[in-house]
Amino acid sequence: MELLLDSSCEVLVARSAATGSLRFPDLGVATFALLNFLSGCAGGSSSSQSVNPNIYTISGAISPSSGGSGSTLTLSGPTTGSTTADGSGNYSFTGLANGTYVVSPTHSGYTFSPSRQTVTINGTNATGVNFIATQTSYSVALLWIASVSVVSGYNVYRGTTSGGPYTKINSSLITTLSYTDSSVTSGNTYYYVCTAVDLQGVESIYYSNQATAQIP
Repeated sequence: MELLLDSSCEVLVARSAATGSLRFPDLGVATFALLNFLSGCAGGSSSSQSVNPNIYTISGAISPSSGGSGSTLTLSGPTTGSTTADGSGNYSFTGLANGTYVVSPTHSGYTFSPSRQTVTINGTNATGVNFIATQTSYSVALLWIASVSVVSGYNVYRGTTSGGPYTKINSSLITTLSYTDSSVTSGNTYYYVCTAVDLQGVESIYYSNQATAQIP
């Protein structure tokens, strides 16, 4: 018996070697002959193919882009991973199977609304999983002990290097024993000192001891 196959090793018909006539082969003989032939076919020994279920995507954006750009998004669920939002705040997770996932954004100096989102994939992509980034506001509250001399007020100086140089940050003389610096930014470390000003308006030539504030 001769088996006629196409280029993908599929059986077309069986032909009798004696007569040349075409007929359907005996099932048992044909199966045995086909299995032996397929063992030498390039590309595999079975005509069945498995379908990869990991074909779906979760995508969204973080706005404004100033807060979204560079944000890290973490995925938990049947598949875990992380990705970084692009310069416009867009992100995506690909190759996902059906299931329930949680997407959580993080970015130093920002909070997010919502803080995380639960997403269920059921046979289709999940788009529009969006977040809003809000820059975190920080301030440094400074307190000091009154000068032993009679003074009219104090000045506060700030630097970004321990030991100076320092720059005065108050616009007018401080008449209390405290000051709040609201012009700090996330990720920086600041160094503070203060001086006293006497009744004649003469400022002390020496700084106080240095205070340090590290902004998260």
